[in-house]
Amino acid sequence: MAARITLSQVEDLFLQMRHQPALKGSGPLLWGYFFTDRDAANLRPLAKYLESTGYRLVDINPTDGTTFFLHVEKVELHTAATLHERNTSFYGLAERFGVESYDGMDVGPAEPTAPA
Repeated sequence: MAARITLSQVEDLFLQMRHQPALKGSGPLLWGYFFTDRDAANLRPLAKYLESTGYRLVDINPTDGTTFFLHVEKVELHTAATLHERNTSFYGLAERFGVESYDGMDVGPAEPTAPA
C-alpha cells in the first residue's frame, strides 16, 4: 500500500500555493481527486457514488497500460485541515469500494484565467 498523504504534506502544499498567483486567493478552487485500479470496471461504482455527492466525473482513463485512474473534481474551499480530512475520507472510500488506491489530488483556479 502506498504511503498516505500526511497533514504536513498538505500544509506544505498550501504554503506552495501562496506563491502561485492563480491559487493564492482565499476563495474556492477547483480540486481534482484521483483513484486508481487495474480494472476500470472497479472504479465505476465509486465514480457513480462521487457524482451523487456533487463531484463531476472528469474521466476514467488508462495511466500506463496496466492501471486506470478515476478523476473527479469539485470547486471547494479548503484549509490544510479540511483537505487532510477529505483525503482521509477518500482513503476510506477507496477501501469501502474495493479500489486499489486513492492517489491524491491536484488544484487549479476555479475560473479559467484570462491569457496574459
